[in-house]
Amino acid sequence: MSNGRVLIKTKRAVRGLFGLFFAMSILFLALSQGVSAQTTTESELSLKVGEFSKSIPYSEYTNWFSFSASLSLDSSYRSEIENIDSCFQENILCNLLLTQRAKLHTKKKVAISFEKEKAGSFLEKLSGEINKEPVNAKFKIENGKASAFVADEKGLSLDIEKSLETLSVLFKSSSELQEKKEVSLPFIVLEPNIKAKDVNDLGINTLIGEGKSNFKGSTNSRVHNIRTAMVKYDGLLLAPGEEFSFVDILGPVDGEHGYLPELVIKQDKTEPEFGGGICQVSTTAFRAAVYSGLEITARKNHAYAVSYYYPHGMDATIYVPRPDLKFKNNTPGHILIQTKIEGTELTFSFYGTDDGRRVEVDGPHILEKNPDGSMRTRFTQKVITKSGQEMINDSFNSFYDSPAKYPHPSQEKLTKKPKDWSKSQWELYKKVNGL
Repeated sequence: MSNGRVLIKTKRAVRGLFGLFFAMSILFLALSQGVSAQTTTESELSLKVGEFSKSIPYSEYTNWFSFSASLSLDSSYRSEIENIDSCFQENILCNLLLTQRAKLHTKKKVAISFEKEKAGSFLEKLSGEINKEPVNAKFKIENGKASAFVADEKGLSLDIEKSLETLSVLFKSSSELQEKKEVSLPFIVLEPNIKAKDVNDLGINTLIGEGKSNFKGSTNSRVHNIRTAMVKYDGLLLAPGEEFSFVDILGPVDGEHGYLPELVIKQDKTEPEFGGGICQVSTTAFRAAVYSGLEITARKNHAYAVSYYYPHGMDATIYVPRPDLKFKNNTPGHILIQTKIEGTELTFSFYGTDDGRRVEVDGPHILEKNPDGSMRTRFTQKVITKSGQEMINDSFNSFYDSPAKYPHPSQEKLTKKPKDWSKSQWELYKKVNGL
């Protein structure tokens, strides 16, 4: 008899445990179905930033949120949970405190949390499509007066911090994720430093200095690179006290930016590379700065003397990111840079404010010249103010190695597209070189 009672109690316990397990399984299934149900309806989030707009699919923007489900009682709500014995509290408390009728009003809630880090990564990437640098107006001298030939343009920058705040308050509940929404994200308007209307306030009234160089004998591809680089500096304005960086203005030098392979001096040899010939431009700019009486803050001569940069000793080599050519506008007004090519002569003209300074350039003088082509040169730059005070007294020493230490490759033109060139690069090369 006692064994029978034990058996009955054991069976009841097993049924109880099975029922509890079944109830928990149903609850888990209900919750998981509730969360997954949020992802069954495809919708889009439309983002607007100024005139820019982009639609983000549901599957992408829901990655910015985390989901958690919970149960509660709501007397006005008829439960959708099939197993009403499932409970949002400890099971024993449900049995003791909740009636069967109360359990019919069990309501499931799905809470969402906005993940700022994930959304922030998305916005950083999006800003690359949106952000635009402001464009300064560019000017030219006509009939002795400066006028704009490139209009100024405002820039735009996505405000990521405020955009995160906007997105975090956009969705109040999980059901709202399914709704198609349109939101305008905050952005910052970037004003250009130089505007076309400022032309009369810039103090540009005279030619303060010029630099010239001759590239006679250059290949078609070298001339092409000179012209491509030259236009970046035409119409450029340099504010009083501002430092000019040739490399910063130049930007990337590769086939995608219009340059062709041509000889450059690199390490211990002379070899073809995109942009060969750009030093013709930096050398000419250097000469204009010297003759304008500007303060030279960074300059390096070439490894060996190059015929294109005669007279030797007044050249300036550049290579991205360094060496660079730098100088400061030490005049009381803005400096307007204009470039031009006449025949095989490149000219940089600096227009600005005449403050009465006098510029004296002595040299360049060849101090030493050897049979192997190596040499040493020097020139000096003196700048005297209107009152007779010495502003600048600088010496520029150049040490040139023997050209024989930097062997040239074959000068033959390419007849087959290199593997790392795009089709457009190859077509441009053939056109310039008459192939």
